[in-house]
Amino acid sequence: MDSAVAREKALDAAEELFYGRGIRSVGMDDIRGASGVSLKRLYQLFPAKEQLVVAYLERRDVRWRERLTASVERHEDPRQRIPAVFDWLAEWFAEDGFRGCAWINSYGELGATSEGVATQVRAHKEAFRSYLASLVSDAGLPGPLTGQLFLLAEGAMVTAGITGSTHPAAEARKAAELLISAQGH
Repeated sequence: MDSAVAREKALDAAEELFYGRGIRSVGMDDIRGASGVSLKRLYQLFPAKEQLVVAYLERRDVRWRERLTASVERHEDPRQRIPAVFDWLAEWFAEDGFRGCAWINSYGELGATSEGVATQVRAHKEAFRSYLASLVSDAGLPGPLTGQLFLLAEGAMVTAGITGSTHPAAEARKAAELLISAQGH
C-alpha cells in the first residue's frame, strides 16, 4: 500500500474513531485495527498521535466547509444565504452518528495540552466566522452582525451535540432572522 493510500485509510479510521468515541479513548492500535495500516507505517506517516489528530481536523475542516458552502450557495439571493447556514446545520445535526462539533470536542479534550490541536480549532472557527462575514457583507448587512450570527451557530452546535436534537438549529435560525430584520432591511 503506497503512502497516499495508507494516509487516507488512517485518516478515515481516525475520523470515525476520534469523532465517534473521543480522541483520548482511541489509541494508535485502534487506528491500526480499523485502517488495516500497520503500526510501523502509521508511525512513519504520523510520528505522534497529535499529528494524526491535527491531520484529521484539517481534512474534516475542508470537507465540512465545502459541504456548508455548497448547500448555502444553492440560494441565489444573498439574503437567503444566512438562514440557509442554519438550515444546513439542522441537516448536519440530523445525520447518523452526529456527536457535536469535532473542533469543539477536540478542543475540550486536548486544547489545553496540545498547541497543534488548539491552533487547528482556532483556524477552523476563524474560517467559519470569515465565511459568515462574507455572507453578511454580500447581503448588505452591517459587519457587527457577523459575531452575533457566529455565536448563534456555535451555540446551536454545542447544544445539538449535547441534546442530540436538531431544534437548536431552528431556534438559532429564528434568532438570526430577528437580528436581520432588526437591521431595517
